[in-house]
Amino acid sequence: MQSSNPVLNRLGQAARQERSQLSPPGFGYPQSGYGVPQPPAATRAMTMDDVVVRTVALLAITGIFGAVSWVLLPAGGAITAIATIGSLIAGLVLGLVISFAQVTNPAVIMAYAALQGVLLGLVSRWYEGAYSGIVIQAVIGTFGIFAIMAVLYKLQIVRATPRFTKMVIGALIGVVVLSLANYLFYLFDINLGLREYSLDGKVGWLPIVFSLVIIVVGALTFVLDFDAVEQGVRYGLPEKYAWYCSFGILVGLIFLYWEILRMLSYLRR
Repeated sequence: MQSSNPVLNRLGQAARQERSQLSPPGFGYPQSGYGVPQPPAATRAMTMDDVVVRTVALLAITGIFGAVSWVLLPAGGAITAIATIGSLIAGLVLGLVISFAQVTNPAVIMAYAALQGVLLGLVSRWYEGAYSGIVIQAVIGTFGIFAIMAVLYKLQIVRATPRFTKMVIGALIGVVVLSLANYLFYLFDINLGLREYSLDGKVGWLPIVFSLVIIVVGALTFVLDFDAVEQGVRYGLPEKYAWYCSFGILVGLIFLYWEILRMLSYLRR
């Protein structure tokens, strides 16, 4: 059975190769040096509970490091600037490595969660200083949308069909490219109007609409995450892949949180 998620297809193939290496044709067990069949080492398949526990753990790490950076780091100065830029760059690089190399090492994934926590804490404090109460609103909105998408997926109202997957991935690439293009033009004093980078001044309708589109796309990516977990359990992937699935969910939650935070700042003006 093939998943509509291309990452899961590759993971499934890798898991089947691992099992085939443990069971050569004609025997069913690998041979010892004396030609006596030996049972393969037990590798427990991941379960839904594994993904839930690891996702909660990653969220806890992110929250703890976010709270620590919010409380302990000064509101300005070189240390805070280095921590902000450093966590941004390191988190981006580490996230790309985990995604493309399909890293399942828990230490690496937890390091990513910690870096994102530092960045979340510092930038969220900046938004909170401008708009009191905005952070808790963004947190509630993020987990509220996540819960709604989980219910819709559970009731099979939305499913990760191949066509749906292509549309969501295409839309995600589109909004990311447009966001980057808008920022690059902004560096040369040309704003395409899709984003507002300050926390004061009026906001036109275009940034609000664009932010709403990104929120919708971000919400739909959870369907792909849920399908990845479901197919991973069905494939019988090893337990270690639960970390990779949890990483995907964490990335989606952080992506959605940032956009809701931005959207709320627009509406506060």
